[in-house]
Amino acid sequence: MKSIPAMAKLYFTFLIVLNVAFYCCSANVDTISRDIKIKNVDRTIDVSSQLVKIASKITVENAGNSPVKNFLIAVEESAKNNLAFIGAKDSNSKEIRLTETTVKGYGYVKFWRVELKDPVNVASTALVTVEAVFTKALQPYPTAISQQEDQLVKYIGNLYVYSPYYVTTQKTNVIVNTKNVESFTKVKPFSQVDGTIQYGPYSNTGPFTEKELSVHYKNNSPFLTVTRIERLIEVSHWGNIAIEEVIEIEHSGAKLKGPFSRYDYQQDHHSGPASVRSYKTLLPASASDVYYRDTNGNISTSNMKVKKDSVELDLRPRYPLFGGWRTHYTLGYNVPSYEYLYHSGNEYLLKMRAVDHIFDDMQVDELVTKIILPEGSTGIKANIPYAVTRLPDSLHYTYLDTKGRPVITFTKKNVVENHIQDFQLRYTFPRLLMLQEPLLVVGFLYALFLCVIIYVRLDFSIHKSEHPHKD
Repeated sequence: MKSIPAMAKLYFTFLIVLNVAFYCCSANVDTISRDIKIKNVDRTIDVSSQLVKIASKITVENAGNSPVKNFLIAVEESAKNNLAFIGAKDSNSKEIRLTETTVKGYGYVKFWRVELKDPVNVASTALVTVEAVFTKALQPYPTAISQQEDQLVKYIGNLYVYSPYYVTTQKTNVIVNTKNVESFTKVKPFSQVDGTIQYGPYSNTGPFTEKELSVHYKNNSPFLTVTRIERLIEVSHWGNIAIEEVIEIEHSGAKLKGPFSRYDYQQDHHSGPASVRSYKTLLPASASDVYYRDTNGNISTSNMKVKKDSVELDLRPRYPLFGGWRTHYTLGYNVPSYEYLYHSGNEYLLKMRAVDHIFDDMQVDELVTKIILPEGSTGIKANIPYAVTRLPDSLHYTYLDTKGRPVITFTKKNVVENHIQDFQLRYTFPRLLMLQEPLLVVGFLYALFLCVIIYVRLDFSIHKSEHPHKD
């Protein structure tokens, strides 16, 4: 009989644990509110570069009986794997928090909850601008071209805004920046003005409406993909931060068909319109001691221009890059630590970019960032403004190290220019440890000189010479 209360207690404990687990699992599960309607959407799809940039000005309307604090945005299944970045701003161009979430019954759709700073009152509206960047959403068509041919690409997307809500009216502008458009989807009303195709306005579109939008056009912009970049940041408390990047680049456009003629390429400036001769990399304004080399050594054909707010490096590979061609190089420089390293007593804060500007409209398949801190650093805490994969910490050994310097490493896939943001790294470093290396040097020199003195003063000869005596 005494076991019954124990069994009841165990049963109730199990129910509590089950409820807590259910709450944790459903914390990021939302529902689609029927009180929210999209009054208007003005969308711009920019496909003039190798990236697809979609900016949507959304007017949210509260058709319910209580204030609305948030609403949902969605990305269709066909495009979610190409999404590299998504962000939102209010009517004052201030950032709005986005939280990735799910909706029951729509597991194939990617959702984000937009947290409005000011609730939308009943029968009122709010304007939100959503920006999304997609990589590898443009496909070369044809997939191979000769040295003299232009590159044609095809974009396939959604003619309508993919929204979980009813949309009263919407229109879309597709920017191609060329008059050479082979074909495009024609759904009335539409018009073509110079390098822009205008669709709409379309009225009364239901939730999750999809209709294929296809544009086939000329695009000779650089189709460069950084397949991998390893960024090494070595922090010194003696006033310097050394940065070195090992970069692997591939031309991801239409592949070169047939032979390559160096003579034609040099004689005719219009030869190889889809190839990449050079590109510009931007470094911090305080960058110094810049070097740029590949496996054959230093590349001296590139130029560096110091500007007010940056150092512009015009990088020219040893050979032009055609579709399918690759190059590999190392770029390094130094910056003063006082611009990025702050401290209060023994507490330090490093504030730097996780990735820097490599070229315009860049796309990076894999980013690996390593931060080497001074030996003896403890209590390391990293704050990165977007989701990354933190790899296990390791140690780096260099001159005069005894225990090794801690190395913090994180990686991220599918990186674009919108990810050029500062991370924060906090750590504790006893300032007395700065004397460790000078004392090691002094101790070593002292021991060396002591050994020399002893060696000079001691006589290790076995036989002593006898001097003759004078009578």
